[in-house]
Amino acid sequence: MARVPFLNTEDLPEHKDLLERIVGRRRGKLINVYRTLLHSPPLAESWFNHINQIRWGTKLSGRLREIVIIRLGQLMASEYVLRQHVPKLAEDEGITPEVCSALCEWENSPLFNDAEQSVLAYVDAMAENVSVPEEIFSPLREHFSDRQIVELTLMVGAYISHCRVLQALDVDLEPTESAGV
Repeated sequence: MARVPFLNTEDLPEHKDLLERIVGRRRGKLINVYRTLLHSPPLAESWFNHINQIRWGTKLSGRLREIVIIRLGQLMASEYVLRQHVPKLAEDEGITPEVCSALCEWENSPLFNDAEQSVLAYVDAMAENVSVPEEIFSPLREHFSDRQIVELTLMVGAYISHCRVLQALDVDLEPTESAGV
């Protein structure tokens, strides 16, 4: 059960514009993460803008973005993130359930190309060790521009934070019909 009570749109009439933007980008739903974060409207707005830029404002492919997010959901044991992205958002980017499952043991899977493997090694290092050894960082340069490496790094950091906040506040999972928004 969530540690902070959920807010509804009627609880925040003075933030109608923000609520409309959030609902508009979440397929018409005010999802639980925002129902929690809206206890601090300025930070909810900052979070919303940042996570949207991280997801849709980069030069990284949608497939790579979803691979990163799902892998982080696995590493951080975030059922909320996993429920949001698997299967709907992953499928929207052409990622099959088989690929999602293979992320748990990506090192032994033929389903990921060299670029994706270099990203997954980087994601694992950032999530598990914080410091990234040069032998894990260097292969990224073979596949990605400096801009893409910065965007990837910010995406990993943002979703680690995302997972931690969801878990610390024990944000309830979305009902299954709302997953993927």
